[in-house]
Amino acid sequence: MQKKKVELLAPAGNAEAFYGAIHAGADAIYLGGNRFGARAYADNFSEEELISCIRYAHLFNRKVYLTVNTLVKENEFSELYSYLCPFYEAGLDGVIIQDIGVFTYIRDMFPGMELHVSTQMTVTGKYSAALLQEMGACRVVPARELSLAEIKDIKTATGMEIECFIHGAMCYCYSGQCLFSSILGGRSGNRGRCAQPCRLPYSVKGQGHTSEECFPLSLKDMCTIERIPELIEAGIDSFKIEGRMKKPEYAAGVTAIYRKYIDKYYKNPHQPFRVSREDLDKLSKLYIRSERQDGYYDKHNGRDMVTLKSPAYSGSDEGLLYEIRKRYLENSPKLPVMVFGYFQPGEKAMVTYTCKDLSVTVEGEIVQPASKQPLSQENVVKQLGKLGDTVFDIEDMVVSLGEQAFYSLKALNELRREAVSQLEAALISANGFPVKREKQSKANSIGQEESGGRREAKLHLSVQTLAQLVAVKKSDYRNRITRVYINGDLFVEKDSPELWKMLEGWKAELIISMPYILRMRDASYLEELLRIARENKDKIQGFRVSSLEAFGYLKSKAYHGKIYGDAGFYVWNHETMKSWEGKLAGFCMPLELKSGEQKLLMQGDSAKETLPCEKIFYGRIPMMLTANCVAKTTDACKKNTNEEQMLLIDRYQKAFPVVLNCVHCMNIIYNTVPLSLHNEWGKWKENCDMRLDFTIEKEKEVLEVLDFFGGLLAGEFNSKGSLPPYKEYTTGHEKRGVE
Repeated sequence: MQKKKVELLAPAGNAEAFYGAIHAGADAIYLGGNRFGARAYADNFSEEELISCIRYAHLFNRKVYLTVNTLVKENEFSELYSYLCPFYEAGLDGVIIQDIGVFTYIRDMFPGMELHVSTQMTVTGKYSAALLQEMGACRVVPARELSLAEIKDIKTATGMEIECFIHGAMCYCYSGQCLFSSILGGRSGNRGRCAQPCRLPYSVKGQGHTSEECFPLSLKDMCTIERIPELIEAGIDSFKIEGRMKKPEYAAGVTAIYRKYIDKYYKNPHQPFRVSREDLDKLSKLYIRSERQDGYYDKHNGRDMVTLKSPAYSGSDEGLLYEIRKRYLENSPKLPVMVFGYFQPGEKAMVTYTCKDLSVTVEGEIVQPASKQPLSQENVVKQLGKLGDTVFDIEDMVVSLGEQAFYSLKALNELRREAVSQLEAALISANGFPVKREKQSKANSIGQEESGGRREAKLHLSVQTLAQLVAVKKSDYRNRITRVYINGDLFVEKDSPELWKMLEGWKAELIISMPYILRMRDASYLEELLRIARENKDKIQGFRVSSLEAFGYLKSKAYHGKIYGDAGFYVWNHETMKSWEGKLAGFCMPLELKSGEQKLLMQGDSAKETLPCEKIFYGRIPMMLTANCVAKTTDACKKNTNEEQMLLIDRYQKAFPVVLNCVHCMNIIYNTVPLSLHNEWGKWKENCDMRLDFTIEKEKEVLEVLDFFGGLLAGEFNSKGSLPPYKEYTTGHEKRGVE
């Protein structure tokens, strides 16, 4: 059986880019409205524009996907229904989503639309894909960092549609896990407002090595046109071009070139595949940053992927832009129409409009005998041929006009308008799209009330190293600790016997922390962690997860212990909380909501209390989680050196610690100073549990921090005016939040 052809999916930041990409051969367009999209600074579309674009696309048998790919705050959620409803009624094909609460809400309220999982959800393997498929997703946009082997693994395991980026700019961090722009300047990538600090210069300092100032976090733009056969044969269903912030000429030009070579492949799949130097040159002249590279499909990272010298875009070729504009932006394709008109006195007027194999006939009022000026052939042809800004163009017209017949020009126009409207509807329906959907009734919101009285606030810790655990055991506040999250890597390292010895006699709940990111390469690692947890369930009570992949893995293995969600397992609204009720044992407050927004999540409803919650009061914020490696880019691979630290130094001489985790071949870039909310404890002690995250701290630092916060928790001194054992710190988004 013939496989379904790959979809070419083009970006559109405005209506001009939309029409240009359609004319250039895109099978589908993804775009954003004026809310909830991850490109807040694109022109985007008004409601009227977007509805017109949906109808236009469906007339030409193309699809439209709307980006709803930001995290949504509780106080914004009520606007989601009214925002989506007009597009749903107009036949919108699908939505691209990041927020789990948004995902389940749209699934329930707008059942006729496809649910596509945004790359912002950080899907890195088959377990997260299968989990989302079970929840209602039909398509997933996996992390850009995945190899072709990993993409094939998702396809084999789930059969889901897979949409992959094949051209354009690339983020350095795993999408959805970057807080760099957010913490430094308040412009959140999770809200479509990234300021791109990854494109700024840094130097890198390691043991015995300091690089010159360069651009170690700036990836070259992706261009995979020479790999089209390989990507199609890997089972990718949709080829996605990045670029909603770029000019309409870019969207049309890149689409046209990829359209040419996709069609060339399907015409003769067994013929040697070559891309002309001329077309490669054209792509380079359409907003390519530095040199081209072909992404992560056959590599995990590499110096050759990075624009070390300059992240600036090379200049565009004005002649090429002019050529693209004339061809795709200023010319609109038309569908040929045959028209037949029947106007005989004493009989009903009738017109038939035919396009392709479809015909519609509209009857009007009875044609009257002319008392003065009869209807002329010229007038009939003129009025029935006024197709204006429709997609139709008259190919031929036949008119049967009786002598001395009268029919008003107004009535002629009404016949034409009704026939064209019906013909458009017939074409849309024949192409398999709904002409108009019936909207769902909006669900009644459950009134929210403050939760009832809370138990005494508890102290939770997170540790990454054995030395940190040693310090915790020495602390006078050890017995106040009720939960300890322990880096899962410690359980599978050579020092694990020492770890188990240290865990003897603990009264606290012991939880294994899964890595931030899990990939196919971690299969044996996960099996070992799960075996350890199951064989030691008297000591190990559960897991903490930072990703859907980790949660999906545990669910697929029927794990029955506790599962806690970390701060990066985003819970921004009550709909998300409802999605995880009965599945998570608790969650951690996200790091981008301000205090008042967080407290909205602490409100229960009339039926039940909210999901148990903890809040980070101390810890280095992970700004970036990356597959690429600053050590390998600026010096050399450290090979199996786990938890070694380097420093990323910006132009203001601020140093960001970088942990090299070679077990999972991942970098974790932390903030320059720790988050510390010691002055806020009095406002929170009745609402949630306190969590302290130890990341790069040495034993002495852990003891000092734990003693300070332990004293706050015990009420031994007041938070206001009490000095922590460190001079510099940030309060993150506690007061400012993100837009």
